[in-house]
Amino acid sequence: MSRIHDIPEEDRPRERLLRLGAGALSDAELLAIFINTGMKGENALQVAQRLLKEQGSLRNLSKIEASALVDMRGLGPAKAANLAAAFELGRRAEQQEAREMPINTPELAYKFIGAELQALTHETVRILLLNTRLCLMRHEELFRGTLNETTAHPREVIQKALLHKAYAFVLVHNHPSGDPDPSDADRRLTRRIKDAADLFNIVFLDHLIIGTPAEGRSQPYFSFRECALL
Repeated sequence: MSRIHDIPEEDRPRERLLRLGAGALSDAELLAIFINTGMKGENALQVAQRLLKEQGSLRNLSKIEASALVDMRGLGPAKAANLAAAFELGRRAEQQEAREMPINTPELAYKFIGAELQALTHETVRILLLNTRLCLMRHEELFRGTLNETTAHPREVIQKALLHKAYAFVLVHNHPSGDPDPSDADRRLTRRIKDAADLFNIVFLDHLIIGTPAEGRSQPYFSFRECALL
């Protein structure tokens, strides 16, 4: 079996990280630290490079469930668990930072929940419930599946805000296709929720659609408030 220790010491990912800092390492080198040992014909770094090539990007790899990682050549249960835990820790670290400040911009809402929703292969609708300082009180999944006027209704959104005595809320859903541009159904439903929120004197702060980064796209999300649609 090939081992990471077969690489010259000055080129080993762990030693390079300690000497130069994590930011100096490539995605493959960082993955190799968690993979640690290779397999016949491939050391850990080569396994990492192959996985990234097969999946197309680190982001795509991070979306894969641990149960599916287990079956990938060169991994297995222990290594799959290490990778899944590393990806989840990264997402939680982003959320923790966002919890400590008011969610008063689309960038902060995206920072709190964007990575989690980008990792999903199905559509989900979340609500971020905020207090009078616009700090997060709680967040919940409202619906799972395509967001449209038959599966989602303003009543369910407003009920959540009333139940938890929220001053304001942000609605967030994802487009697994990666394109965050709103559909006609997204636009109609947003207007209906805004009318219902105004009726109950609850601030509908924003509706965020999460996509993925792409060349030519200024940001990986669409904000209804930023585009003056709220």
